Amino acid sequence: MPEFTGFPTEALIFYDGLEADNSKAYWSDHRDQYEKAVRGPMTVLLAELEPEFGESHLFRPHRDVRFAKDKSPYKTAIGAYCTGGGYVQVSASGLMVASGYWQTAADQVERLRAAVADDVTGPKLESVVAGLRADGYEISGSRLKTRPRGHDADHPRIDLLRHRTLTVHREFGEPPWLAEPECAQQVAGAWRRMRVLRDWLDRHVGPTRLPQDRRR
Repeated sequence: MPEFTGFPTEALIFYDGLEADNSKAYWSDHRDQYEKAVRGPMTVLLAELEPEFGESHLFRPHRDVRFAKDKSPYKTAIGAYCTGGGYVQVSASGLMVASGYWQTAADQVERLRAAVADDVTGPKLESVVAGLRADGYEISGSRLKTRPRGHDADHPRIDLLRHRTLTVHREFGEPPWLAEPECAQQVAGAWRRMRVLRDWLDRHVGPTRLPQDRRR
């Protein structure tokens, strides 16, 4: 496996063009650019991160358009994750790194809200969120527009109680080190910093215990 040297400018140029012309013709004409500047570097990056962050998965470039109104055939970003780290993405906007729980079943949402409402674990999460925000990270996730059933609208952690999923991410854009080997250390450093939220979620929410047919 070759050493990771970063994502070249050609990677962002490729996605600039794909956003303007999301077609099979564009993809076919620029397939070599995608392989060399996008997929190749991401594959090597994941191999470098796996020893610390676990098994990796690279998402396919094709969109599932079966039930979508937007029939554009290709994703306008390359995304991947490591099971013990988080998500990493490169697009025309540059680099984005994330972690947390993107999907939750009903039992996980129930445990999440119980932990947020608890007077011990809830303030701990508040501290985690405040620390991440102070370091330039953004907290996001699927949320209710109103208060969840069974909780008062004036609860001190009502904003966190609205969450069905809870994630943290940082948009790095196109820093000079994106095209250098240092990019791997930056992704690893972000995942290490985000781990405090993932640890809280693993401890107080954990995986779903519902059978497969009841998880939605």
